[in-house]
Amino acid sequence: MWSVPLLRHTDVPPRVTENFILTGYRFPNYSLRQCLASAFRPTNETGNFWTHFLPIFVFAFHFREVFGWEGAPAPSDPFFYPLWNYLLGVCLLLLASSLAHLLNSMSLIVREVCFFVDYGTISAYTVGSSLAYYYYIHPRAGLPPLVGGGGATNASGSSGEADMGSPPASPSWLPEFQVFFDSYYIPSSCLVAIVCVLACCNTRQRWRTYRYAIRTLVFLLPFCVSSTPIFYRLLSPSPYPSASSSSAAAATTAHYFYRHCAWLVVSALFNISKVPERLCPGAFDIWGHSHQWFHCCTFLSILDELHMIKAEVRALFLHPTLVLPPAVPTRLPGPELLTTYGVMVLLQVCIASIIAWFSWGAYHIYAPQQKQLKQLKQH
Repeated sequence: MWSVPLLRHTDVPPRVTENFILTGYRFPNYSLRQCLASAFRPTNETGNFWTHFLPIFVFAFHFREVFGWEGAPAPSDPFFYPLWNYLLGVCLLLLASSLAHLLNSMSLIVREVCFFVDYGTISAYTVGSSLAYYYYIHPRAGLPPLVGGGGATNASGSSGEADMGSPPASPSWLPEFQVFFDSYYIPSSCLVAIVCVLACCNTRQRWRTYRYAIRTLVFLLPFCVSSTPIFYRLLSPSPYPSASSSSAAAATTAHYFYRHCAWLVVSALFNISKVPERLCPGAFDIWGHSHQWFHCCTFLSILDELHMIKAEVRALFLHPTLVLPPAVPTRLPGPELLTTYGVMVLLQVCIASIIAWFSWGAYHIYAPQQKQLKQLKQH
């Protein structure tokens, strides 16, 4: 399996080639064992595999920190359901992406299925992020309900400006956006995620000329929808008293969000421009081509997103009078199995159906060509 030769772009089917990558190709008839072994030899997919496989462990290392904080409930507590779903979304994204690049040389059909799954996990990740935003960055996440004409009650029933556990606002603190945040935010995230899977899968069978731009820009929509709680948080007064430790913890949210956005912009530029291999075709075939930089930047954006979510979770833990639900009921229902894991399972069923549909189409398109390739290999 180590002696299988690597090929030039002229020696493989056009469907396998990438713009400005001239060498290092694997022929699309590898066995599973040969694909796995290719992770340890220099091909034009080796870097694509490792730049999303190794980050799984880096992400897990940073993720586990939150459970050791003072005031944190047990990891199995419902409070952490959204965080576990976020972890699931990120790990599925990184694992599916790395395996798609590693296993796509098994056949032309497997190649298509691999990347359909990749697009599906990207959408699942965006919904996992939305669940974390909803329960930890939602304008009313973890805060006591507002009552009366302008005060707020704490656990003991007292009210007034001296209540350090109350948000400094009136009942209109959450304006007309309340209906969207409470009722339509998660459904909108799921709907947009499904649309993105459909669009990205279509670029593998249609819209080929502008496929990289479409795949990049199509995820701008779920970013805008899922990030609405953060936009609201940045444009409105902090829900925490200015002198509190919660406010200090949440103050880093903007910093991490802006960095998260910056990494996403840089990753998009790499994915669309195909720099640096565009500038010197053949020089970056194995290491340093744009898709590897795209992977690195997307992971750095995810890591900053994790730090942002952790900052908000930390602020909830440090809230002066906060007792996690259901001990102190909030106007935002706490996370439950059905509203977290249930949402992700239902989404995965929808995405799996879409992947199956496009995979069936890919089978009919590429089965005759794959049969010819097998006959060529035998001769």
